[in-house]
Amino acid sequence: MNRQSHSSAREIIVAKAIGEVVSELRLVDVADYIAYIRLEHFATISDIVDSAAELFFMPRTVRLGNGGEAVVAWTEAPRIVLDLELRPRGATVYFALSMGATEASVDINYVAFDSPDADPDKNTAFLEAVIEDARIRRGRSVEHMVWQGAPEAPAP
Repeated sequence: MNRQSHSSAREIIVAKAIGEVVSELRLVDVADYIAYIRLEHFATISDIVDSAAELFFMPRTVRLGNGGEAVVAWTEAPRIVLDLELRPRGATVYFALSMGATEASVDINYVAFDSPDADPDKNTAFLEAVIEDARIRRGRSVEHMVWQGAPEAPAP
């Protein structure tokens, strides 16, 4: 796949946005990830991803995609690669999160915009804004959050 000039900027945006989620994902022992992946228990990994993401993002913003891979060899530290989706309003980012012993990285496979602009820089700025909007921040009032599918409050 040919990398485009804006790919690195978008990977940095996604990596910074999910940093706290990655810290939560690392609380699960690497041996458990290896077992879940080798035994194809992807529903369990999906639950782990959902639980880690719900602390920092609106519901269903970060999800497990098509699975994952456990890279395990006798000569190197294990590495876990999870196919993830970041779905803020108006965009979907398909990427691989790779977690090793001392580092983690993001490799974006594809970004889909609901209404893309012809200018990739505007799309990148839009992506950054909607990811930020999908985050849950401490001190943010619940009244200001928009929950899709929630019933409207009765009039006083």
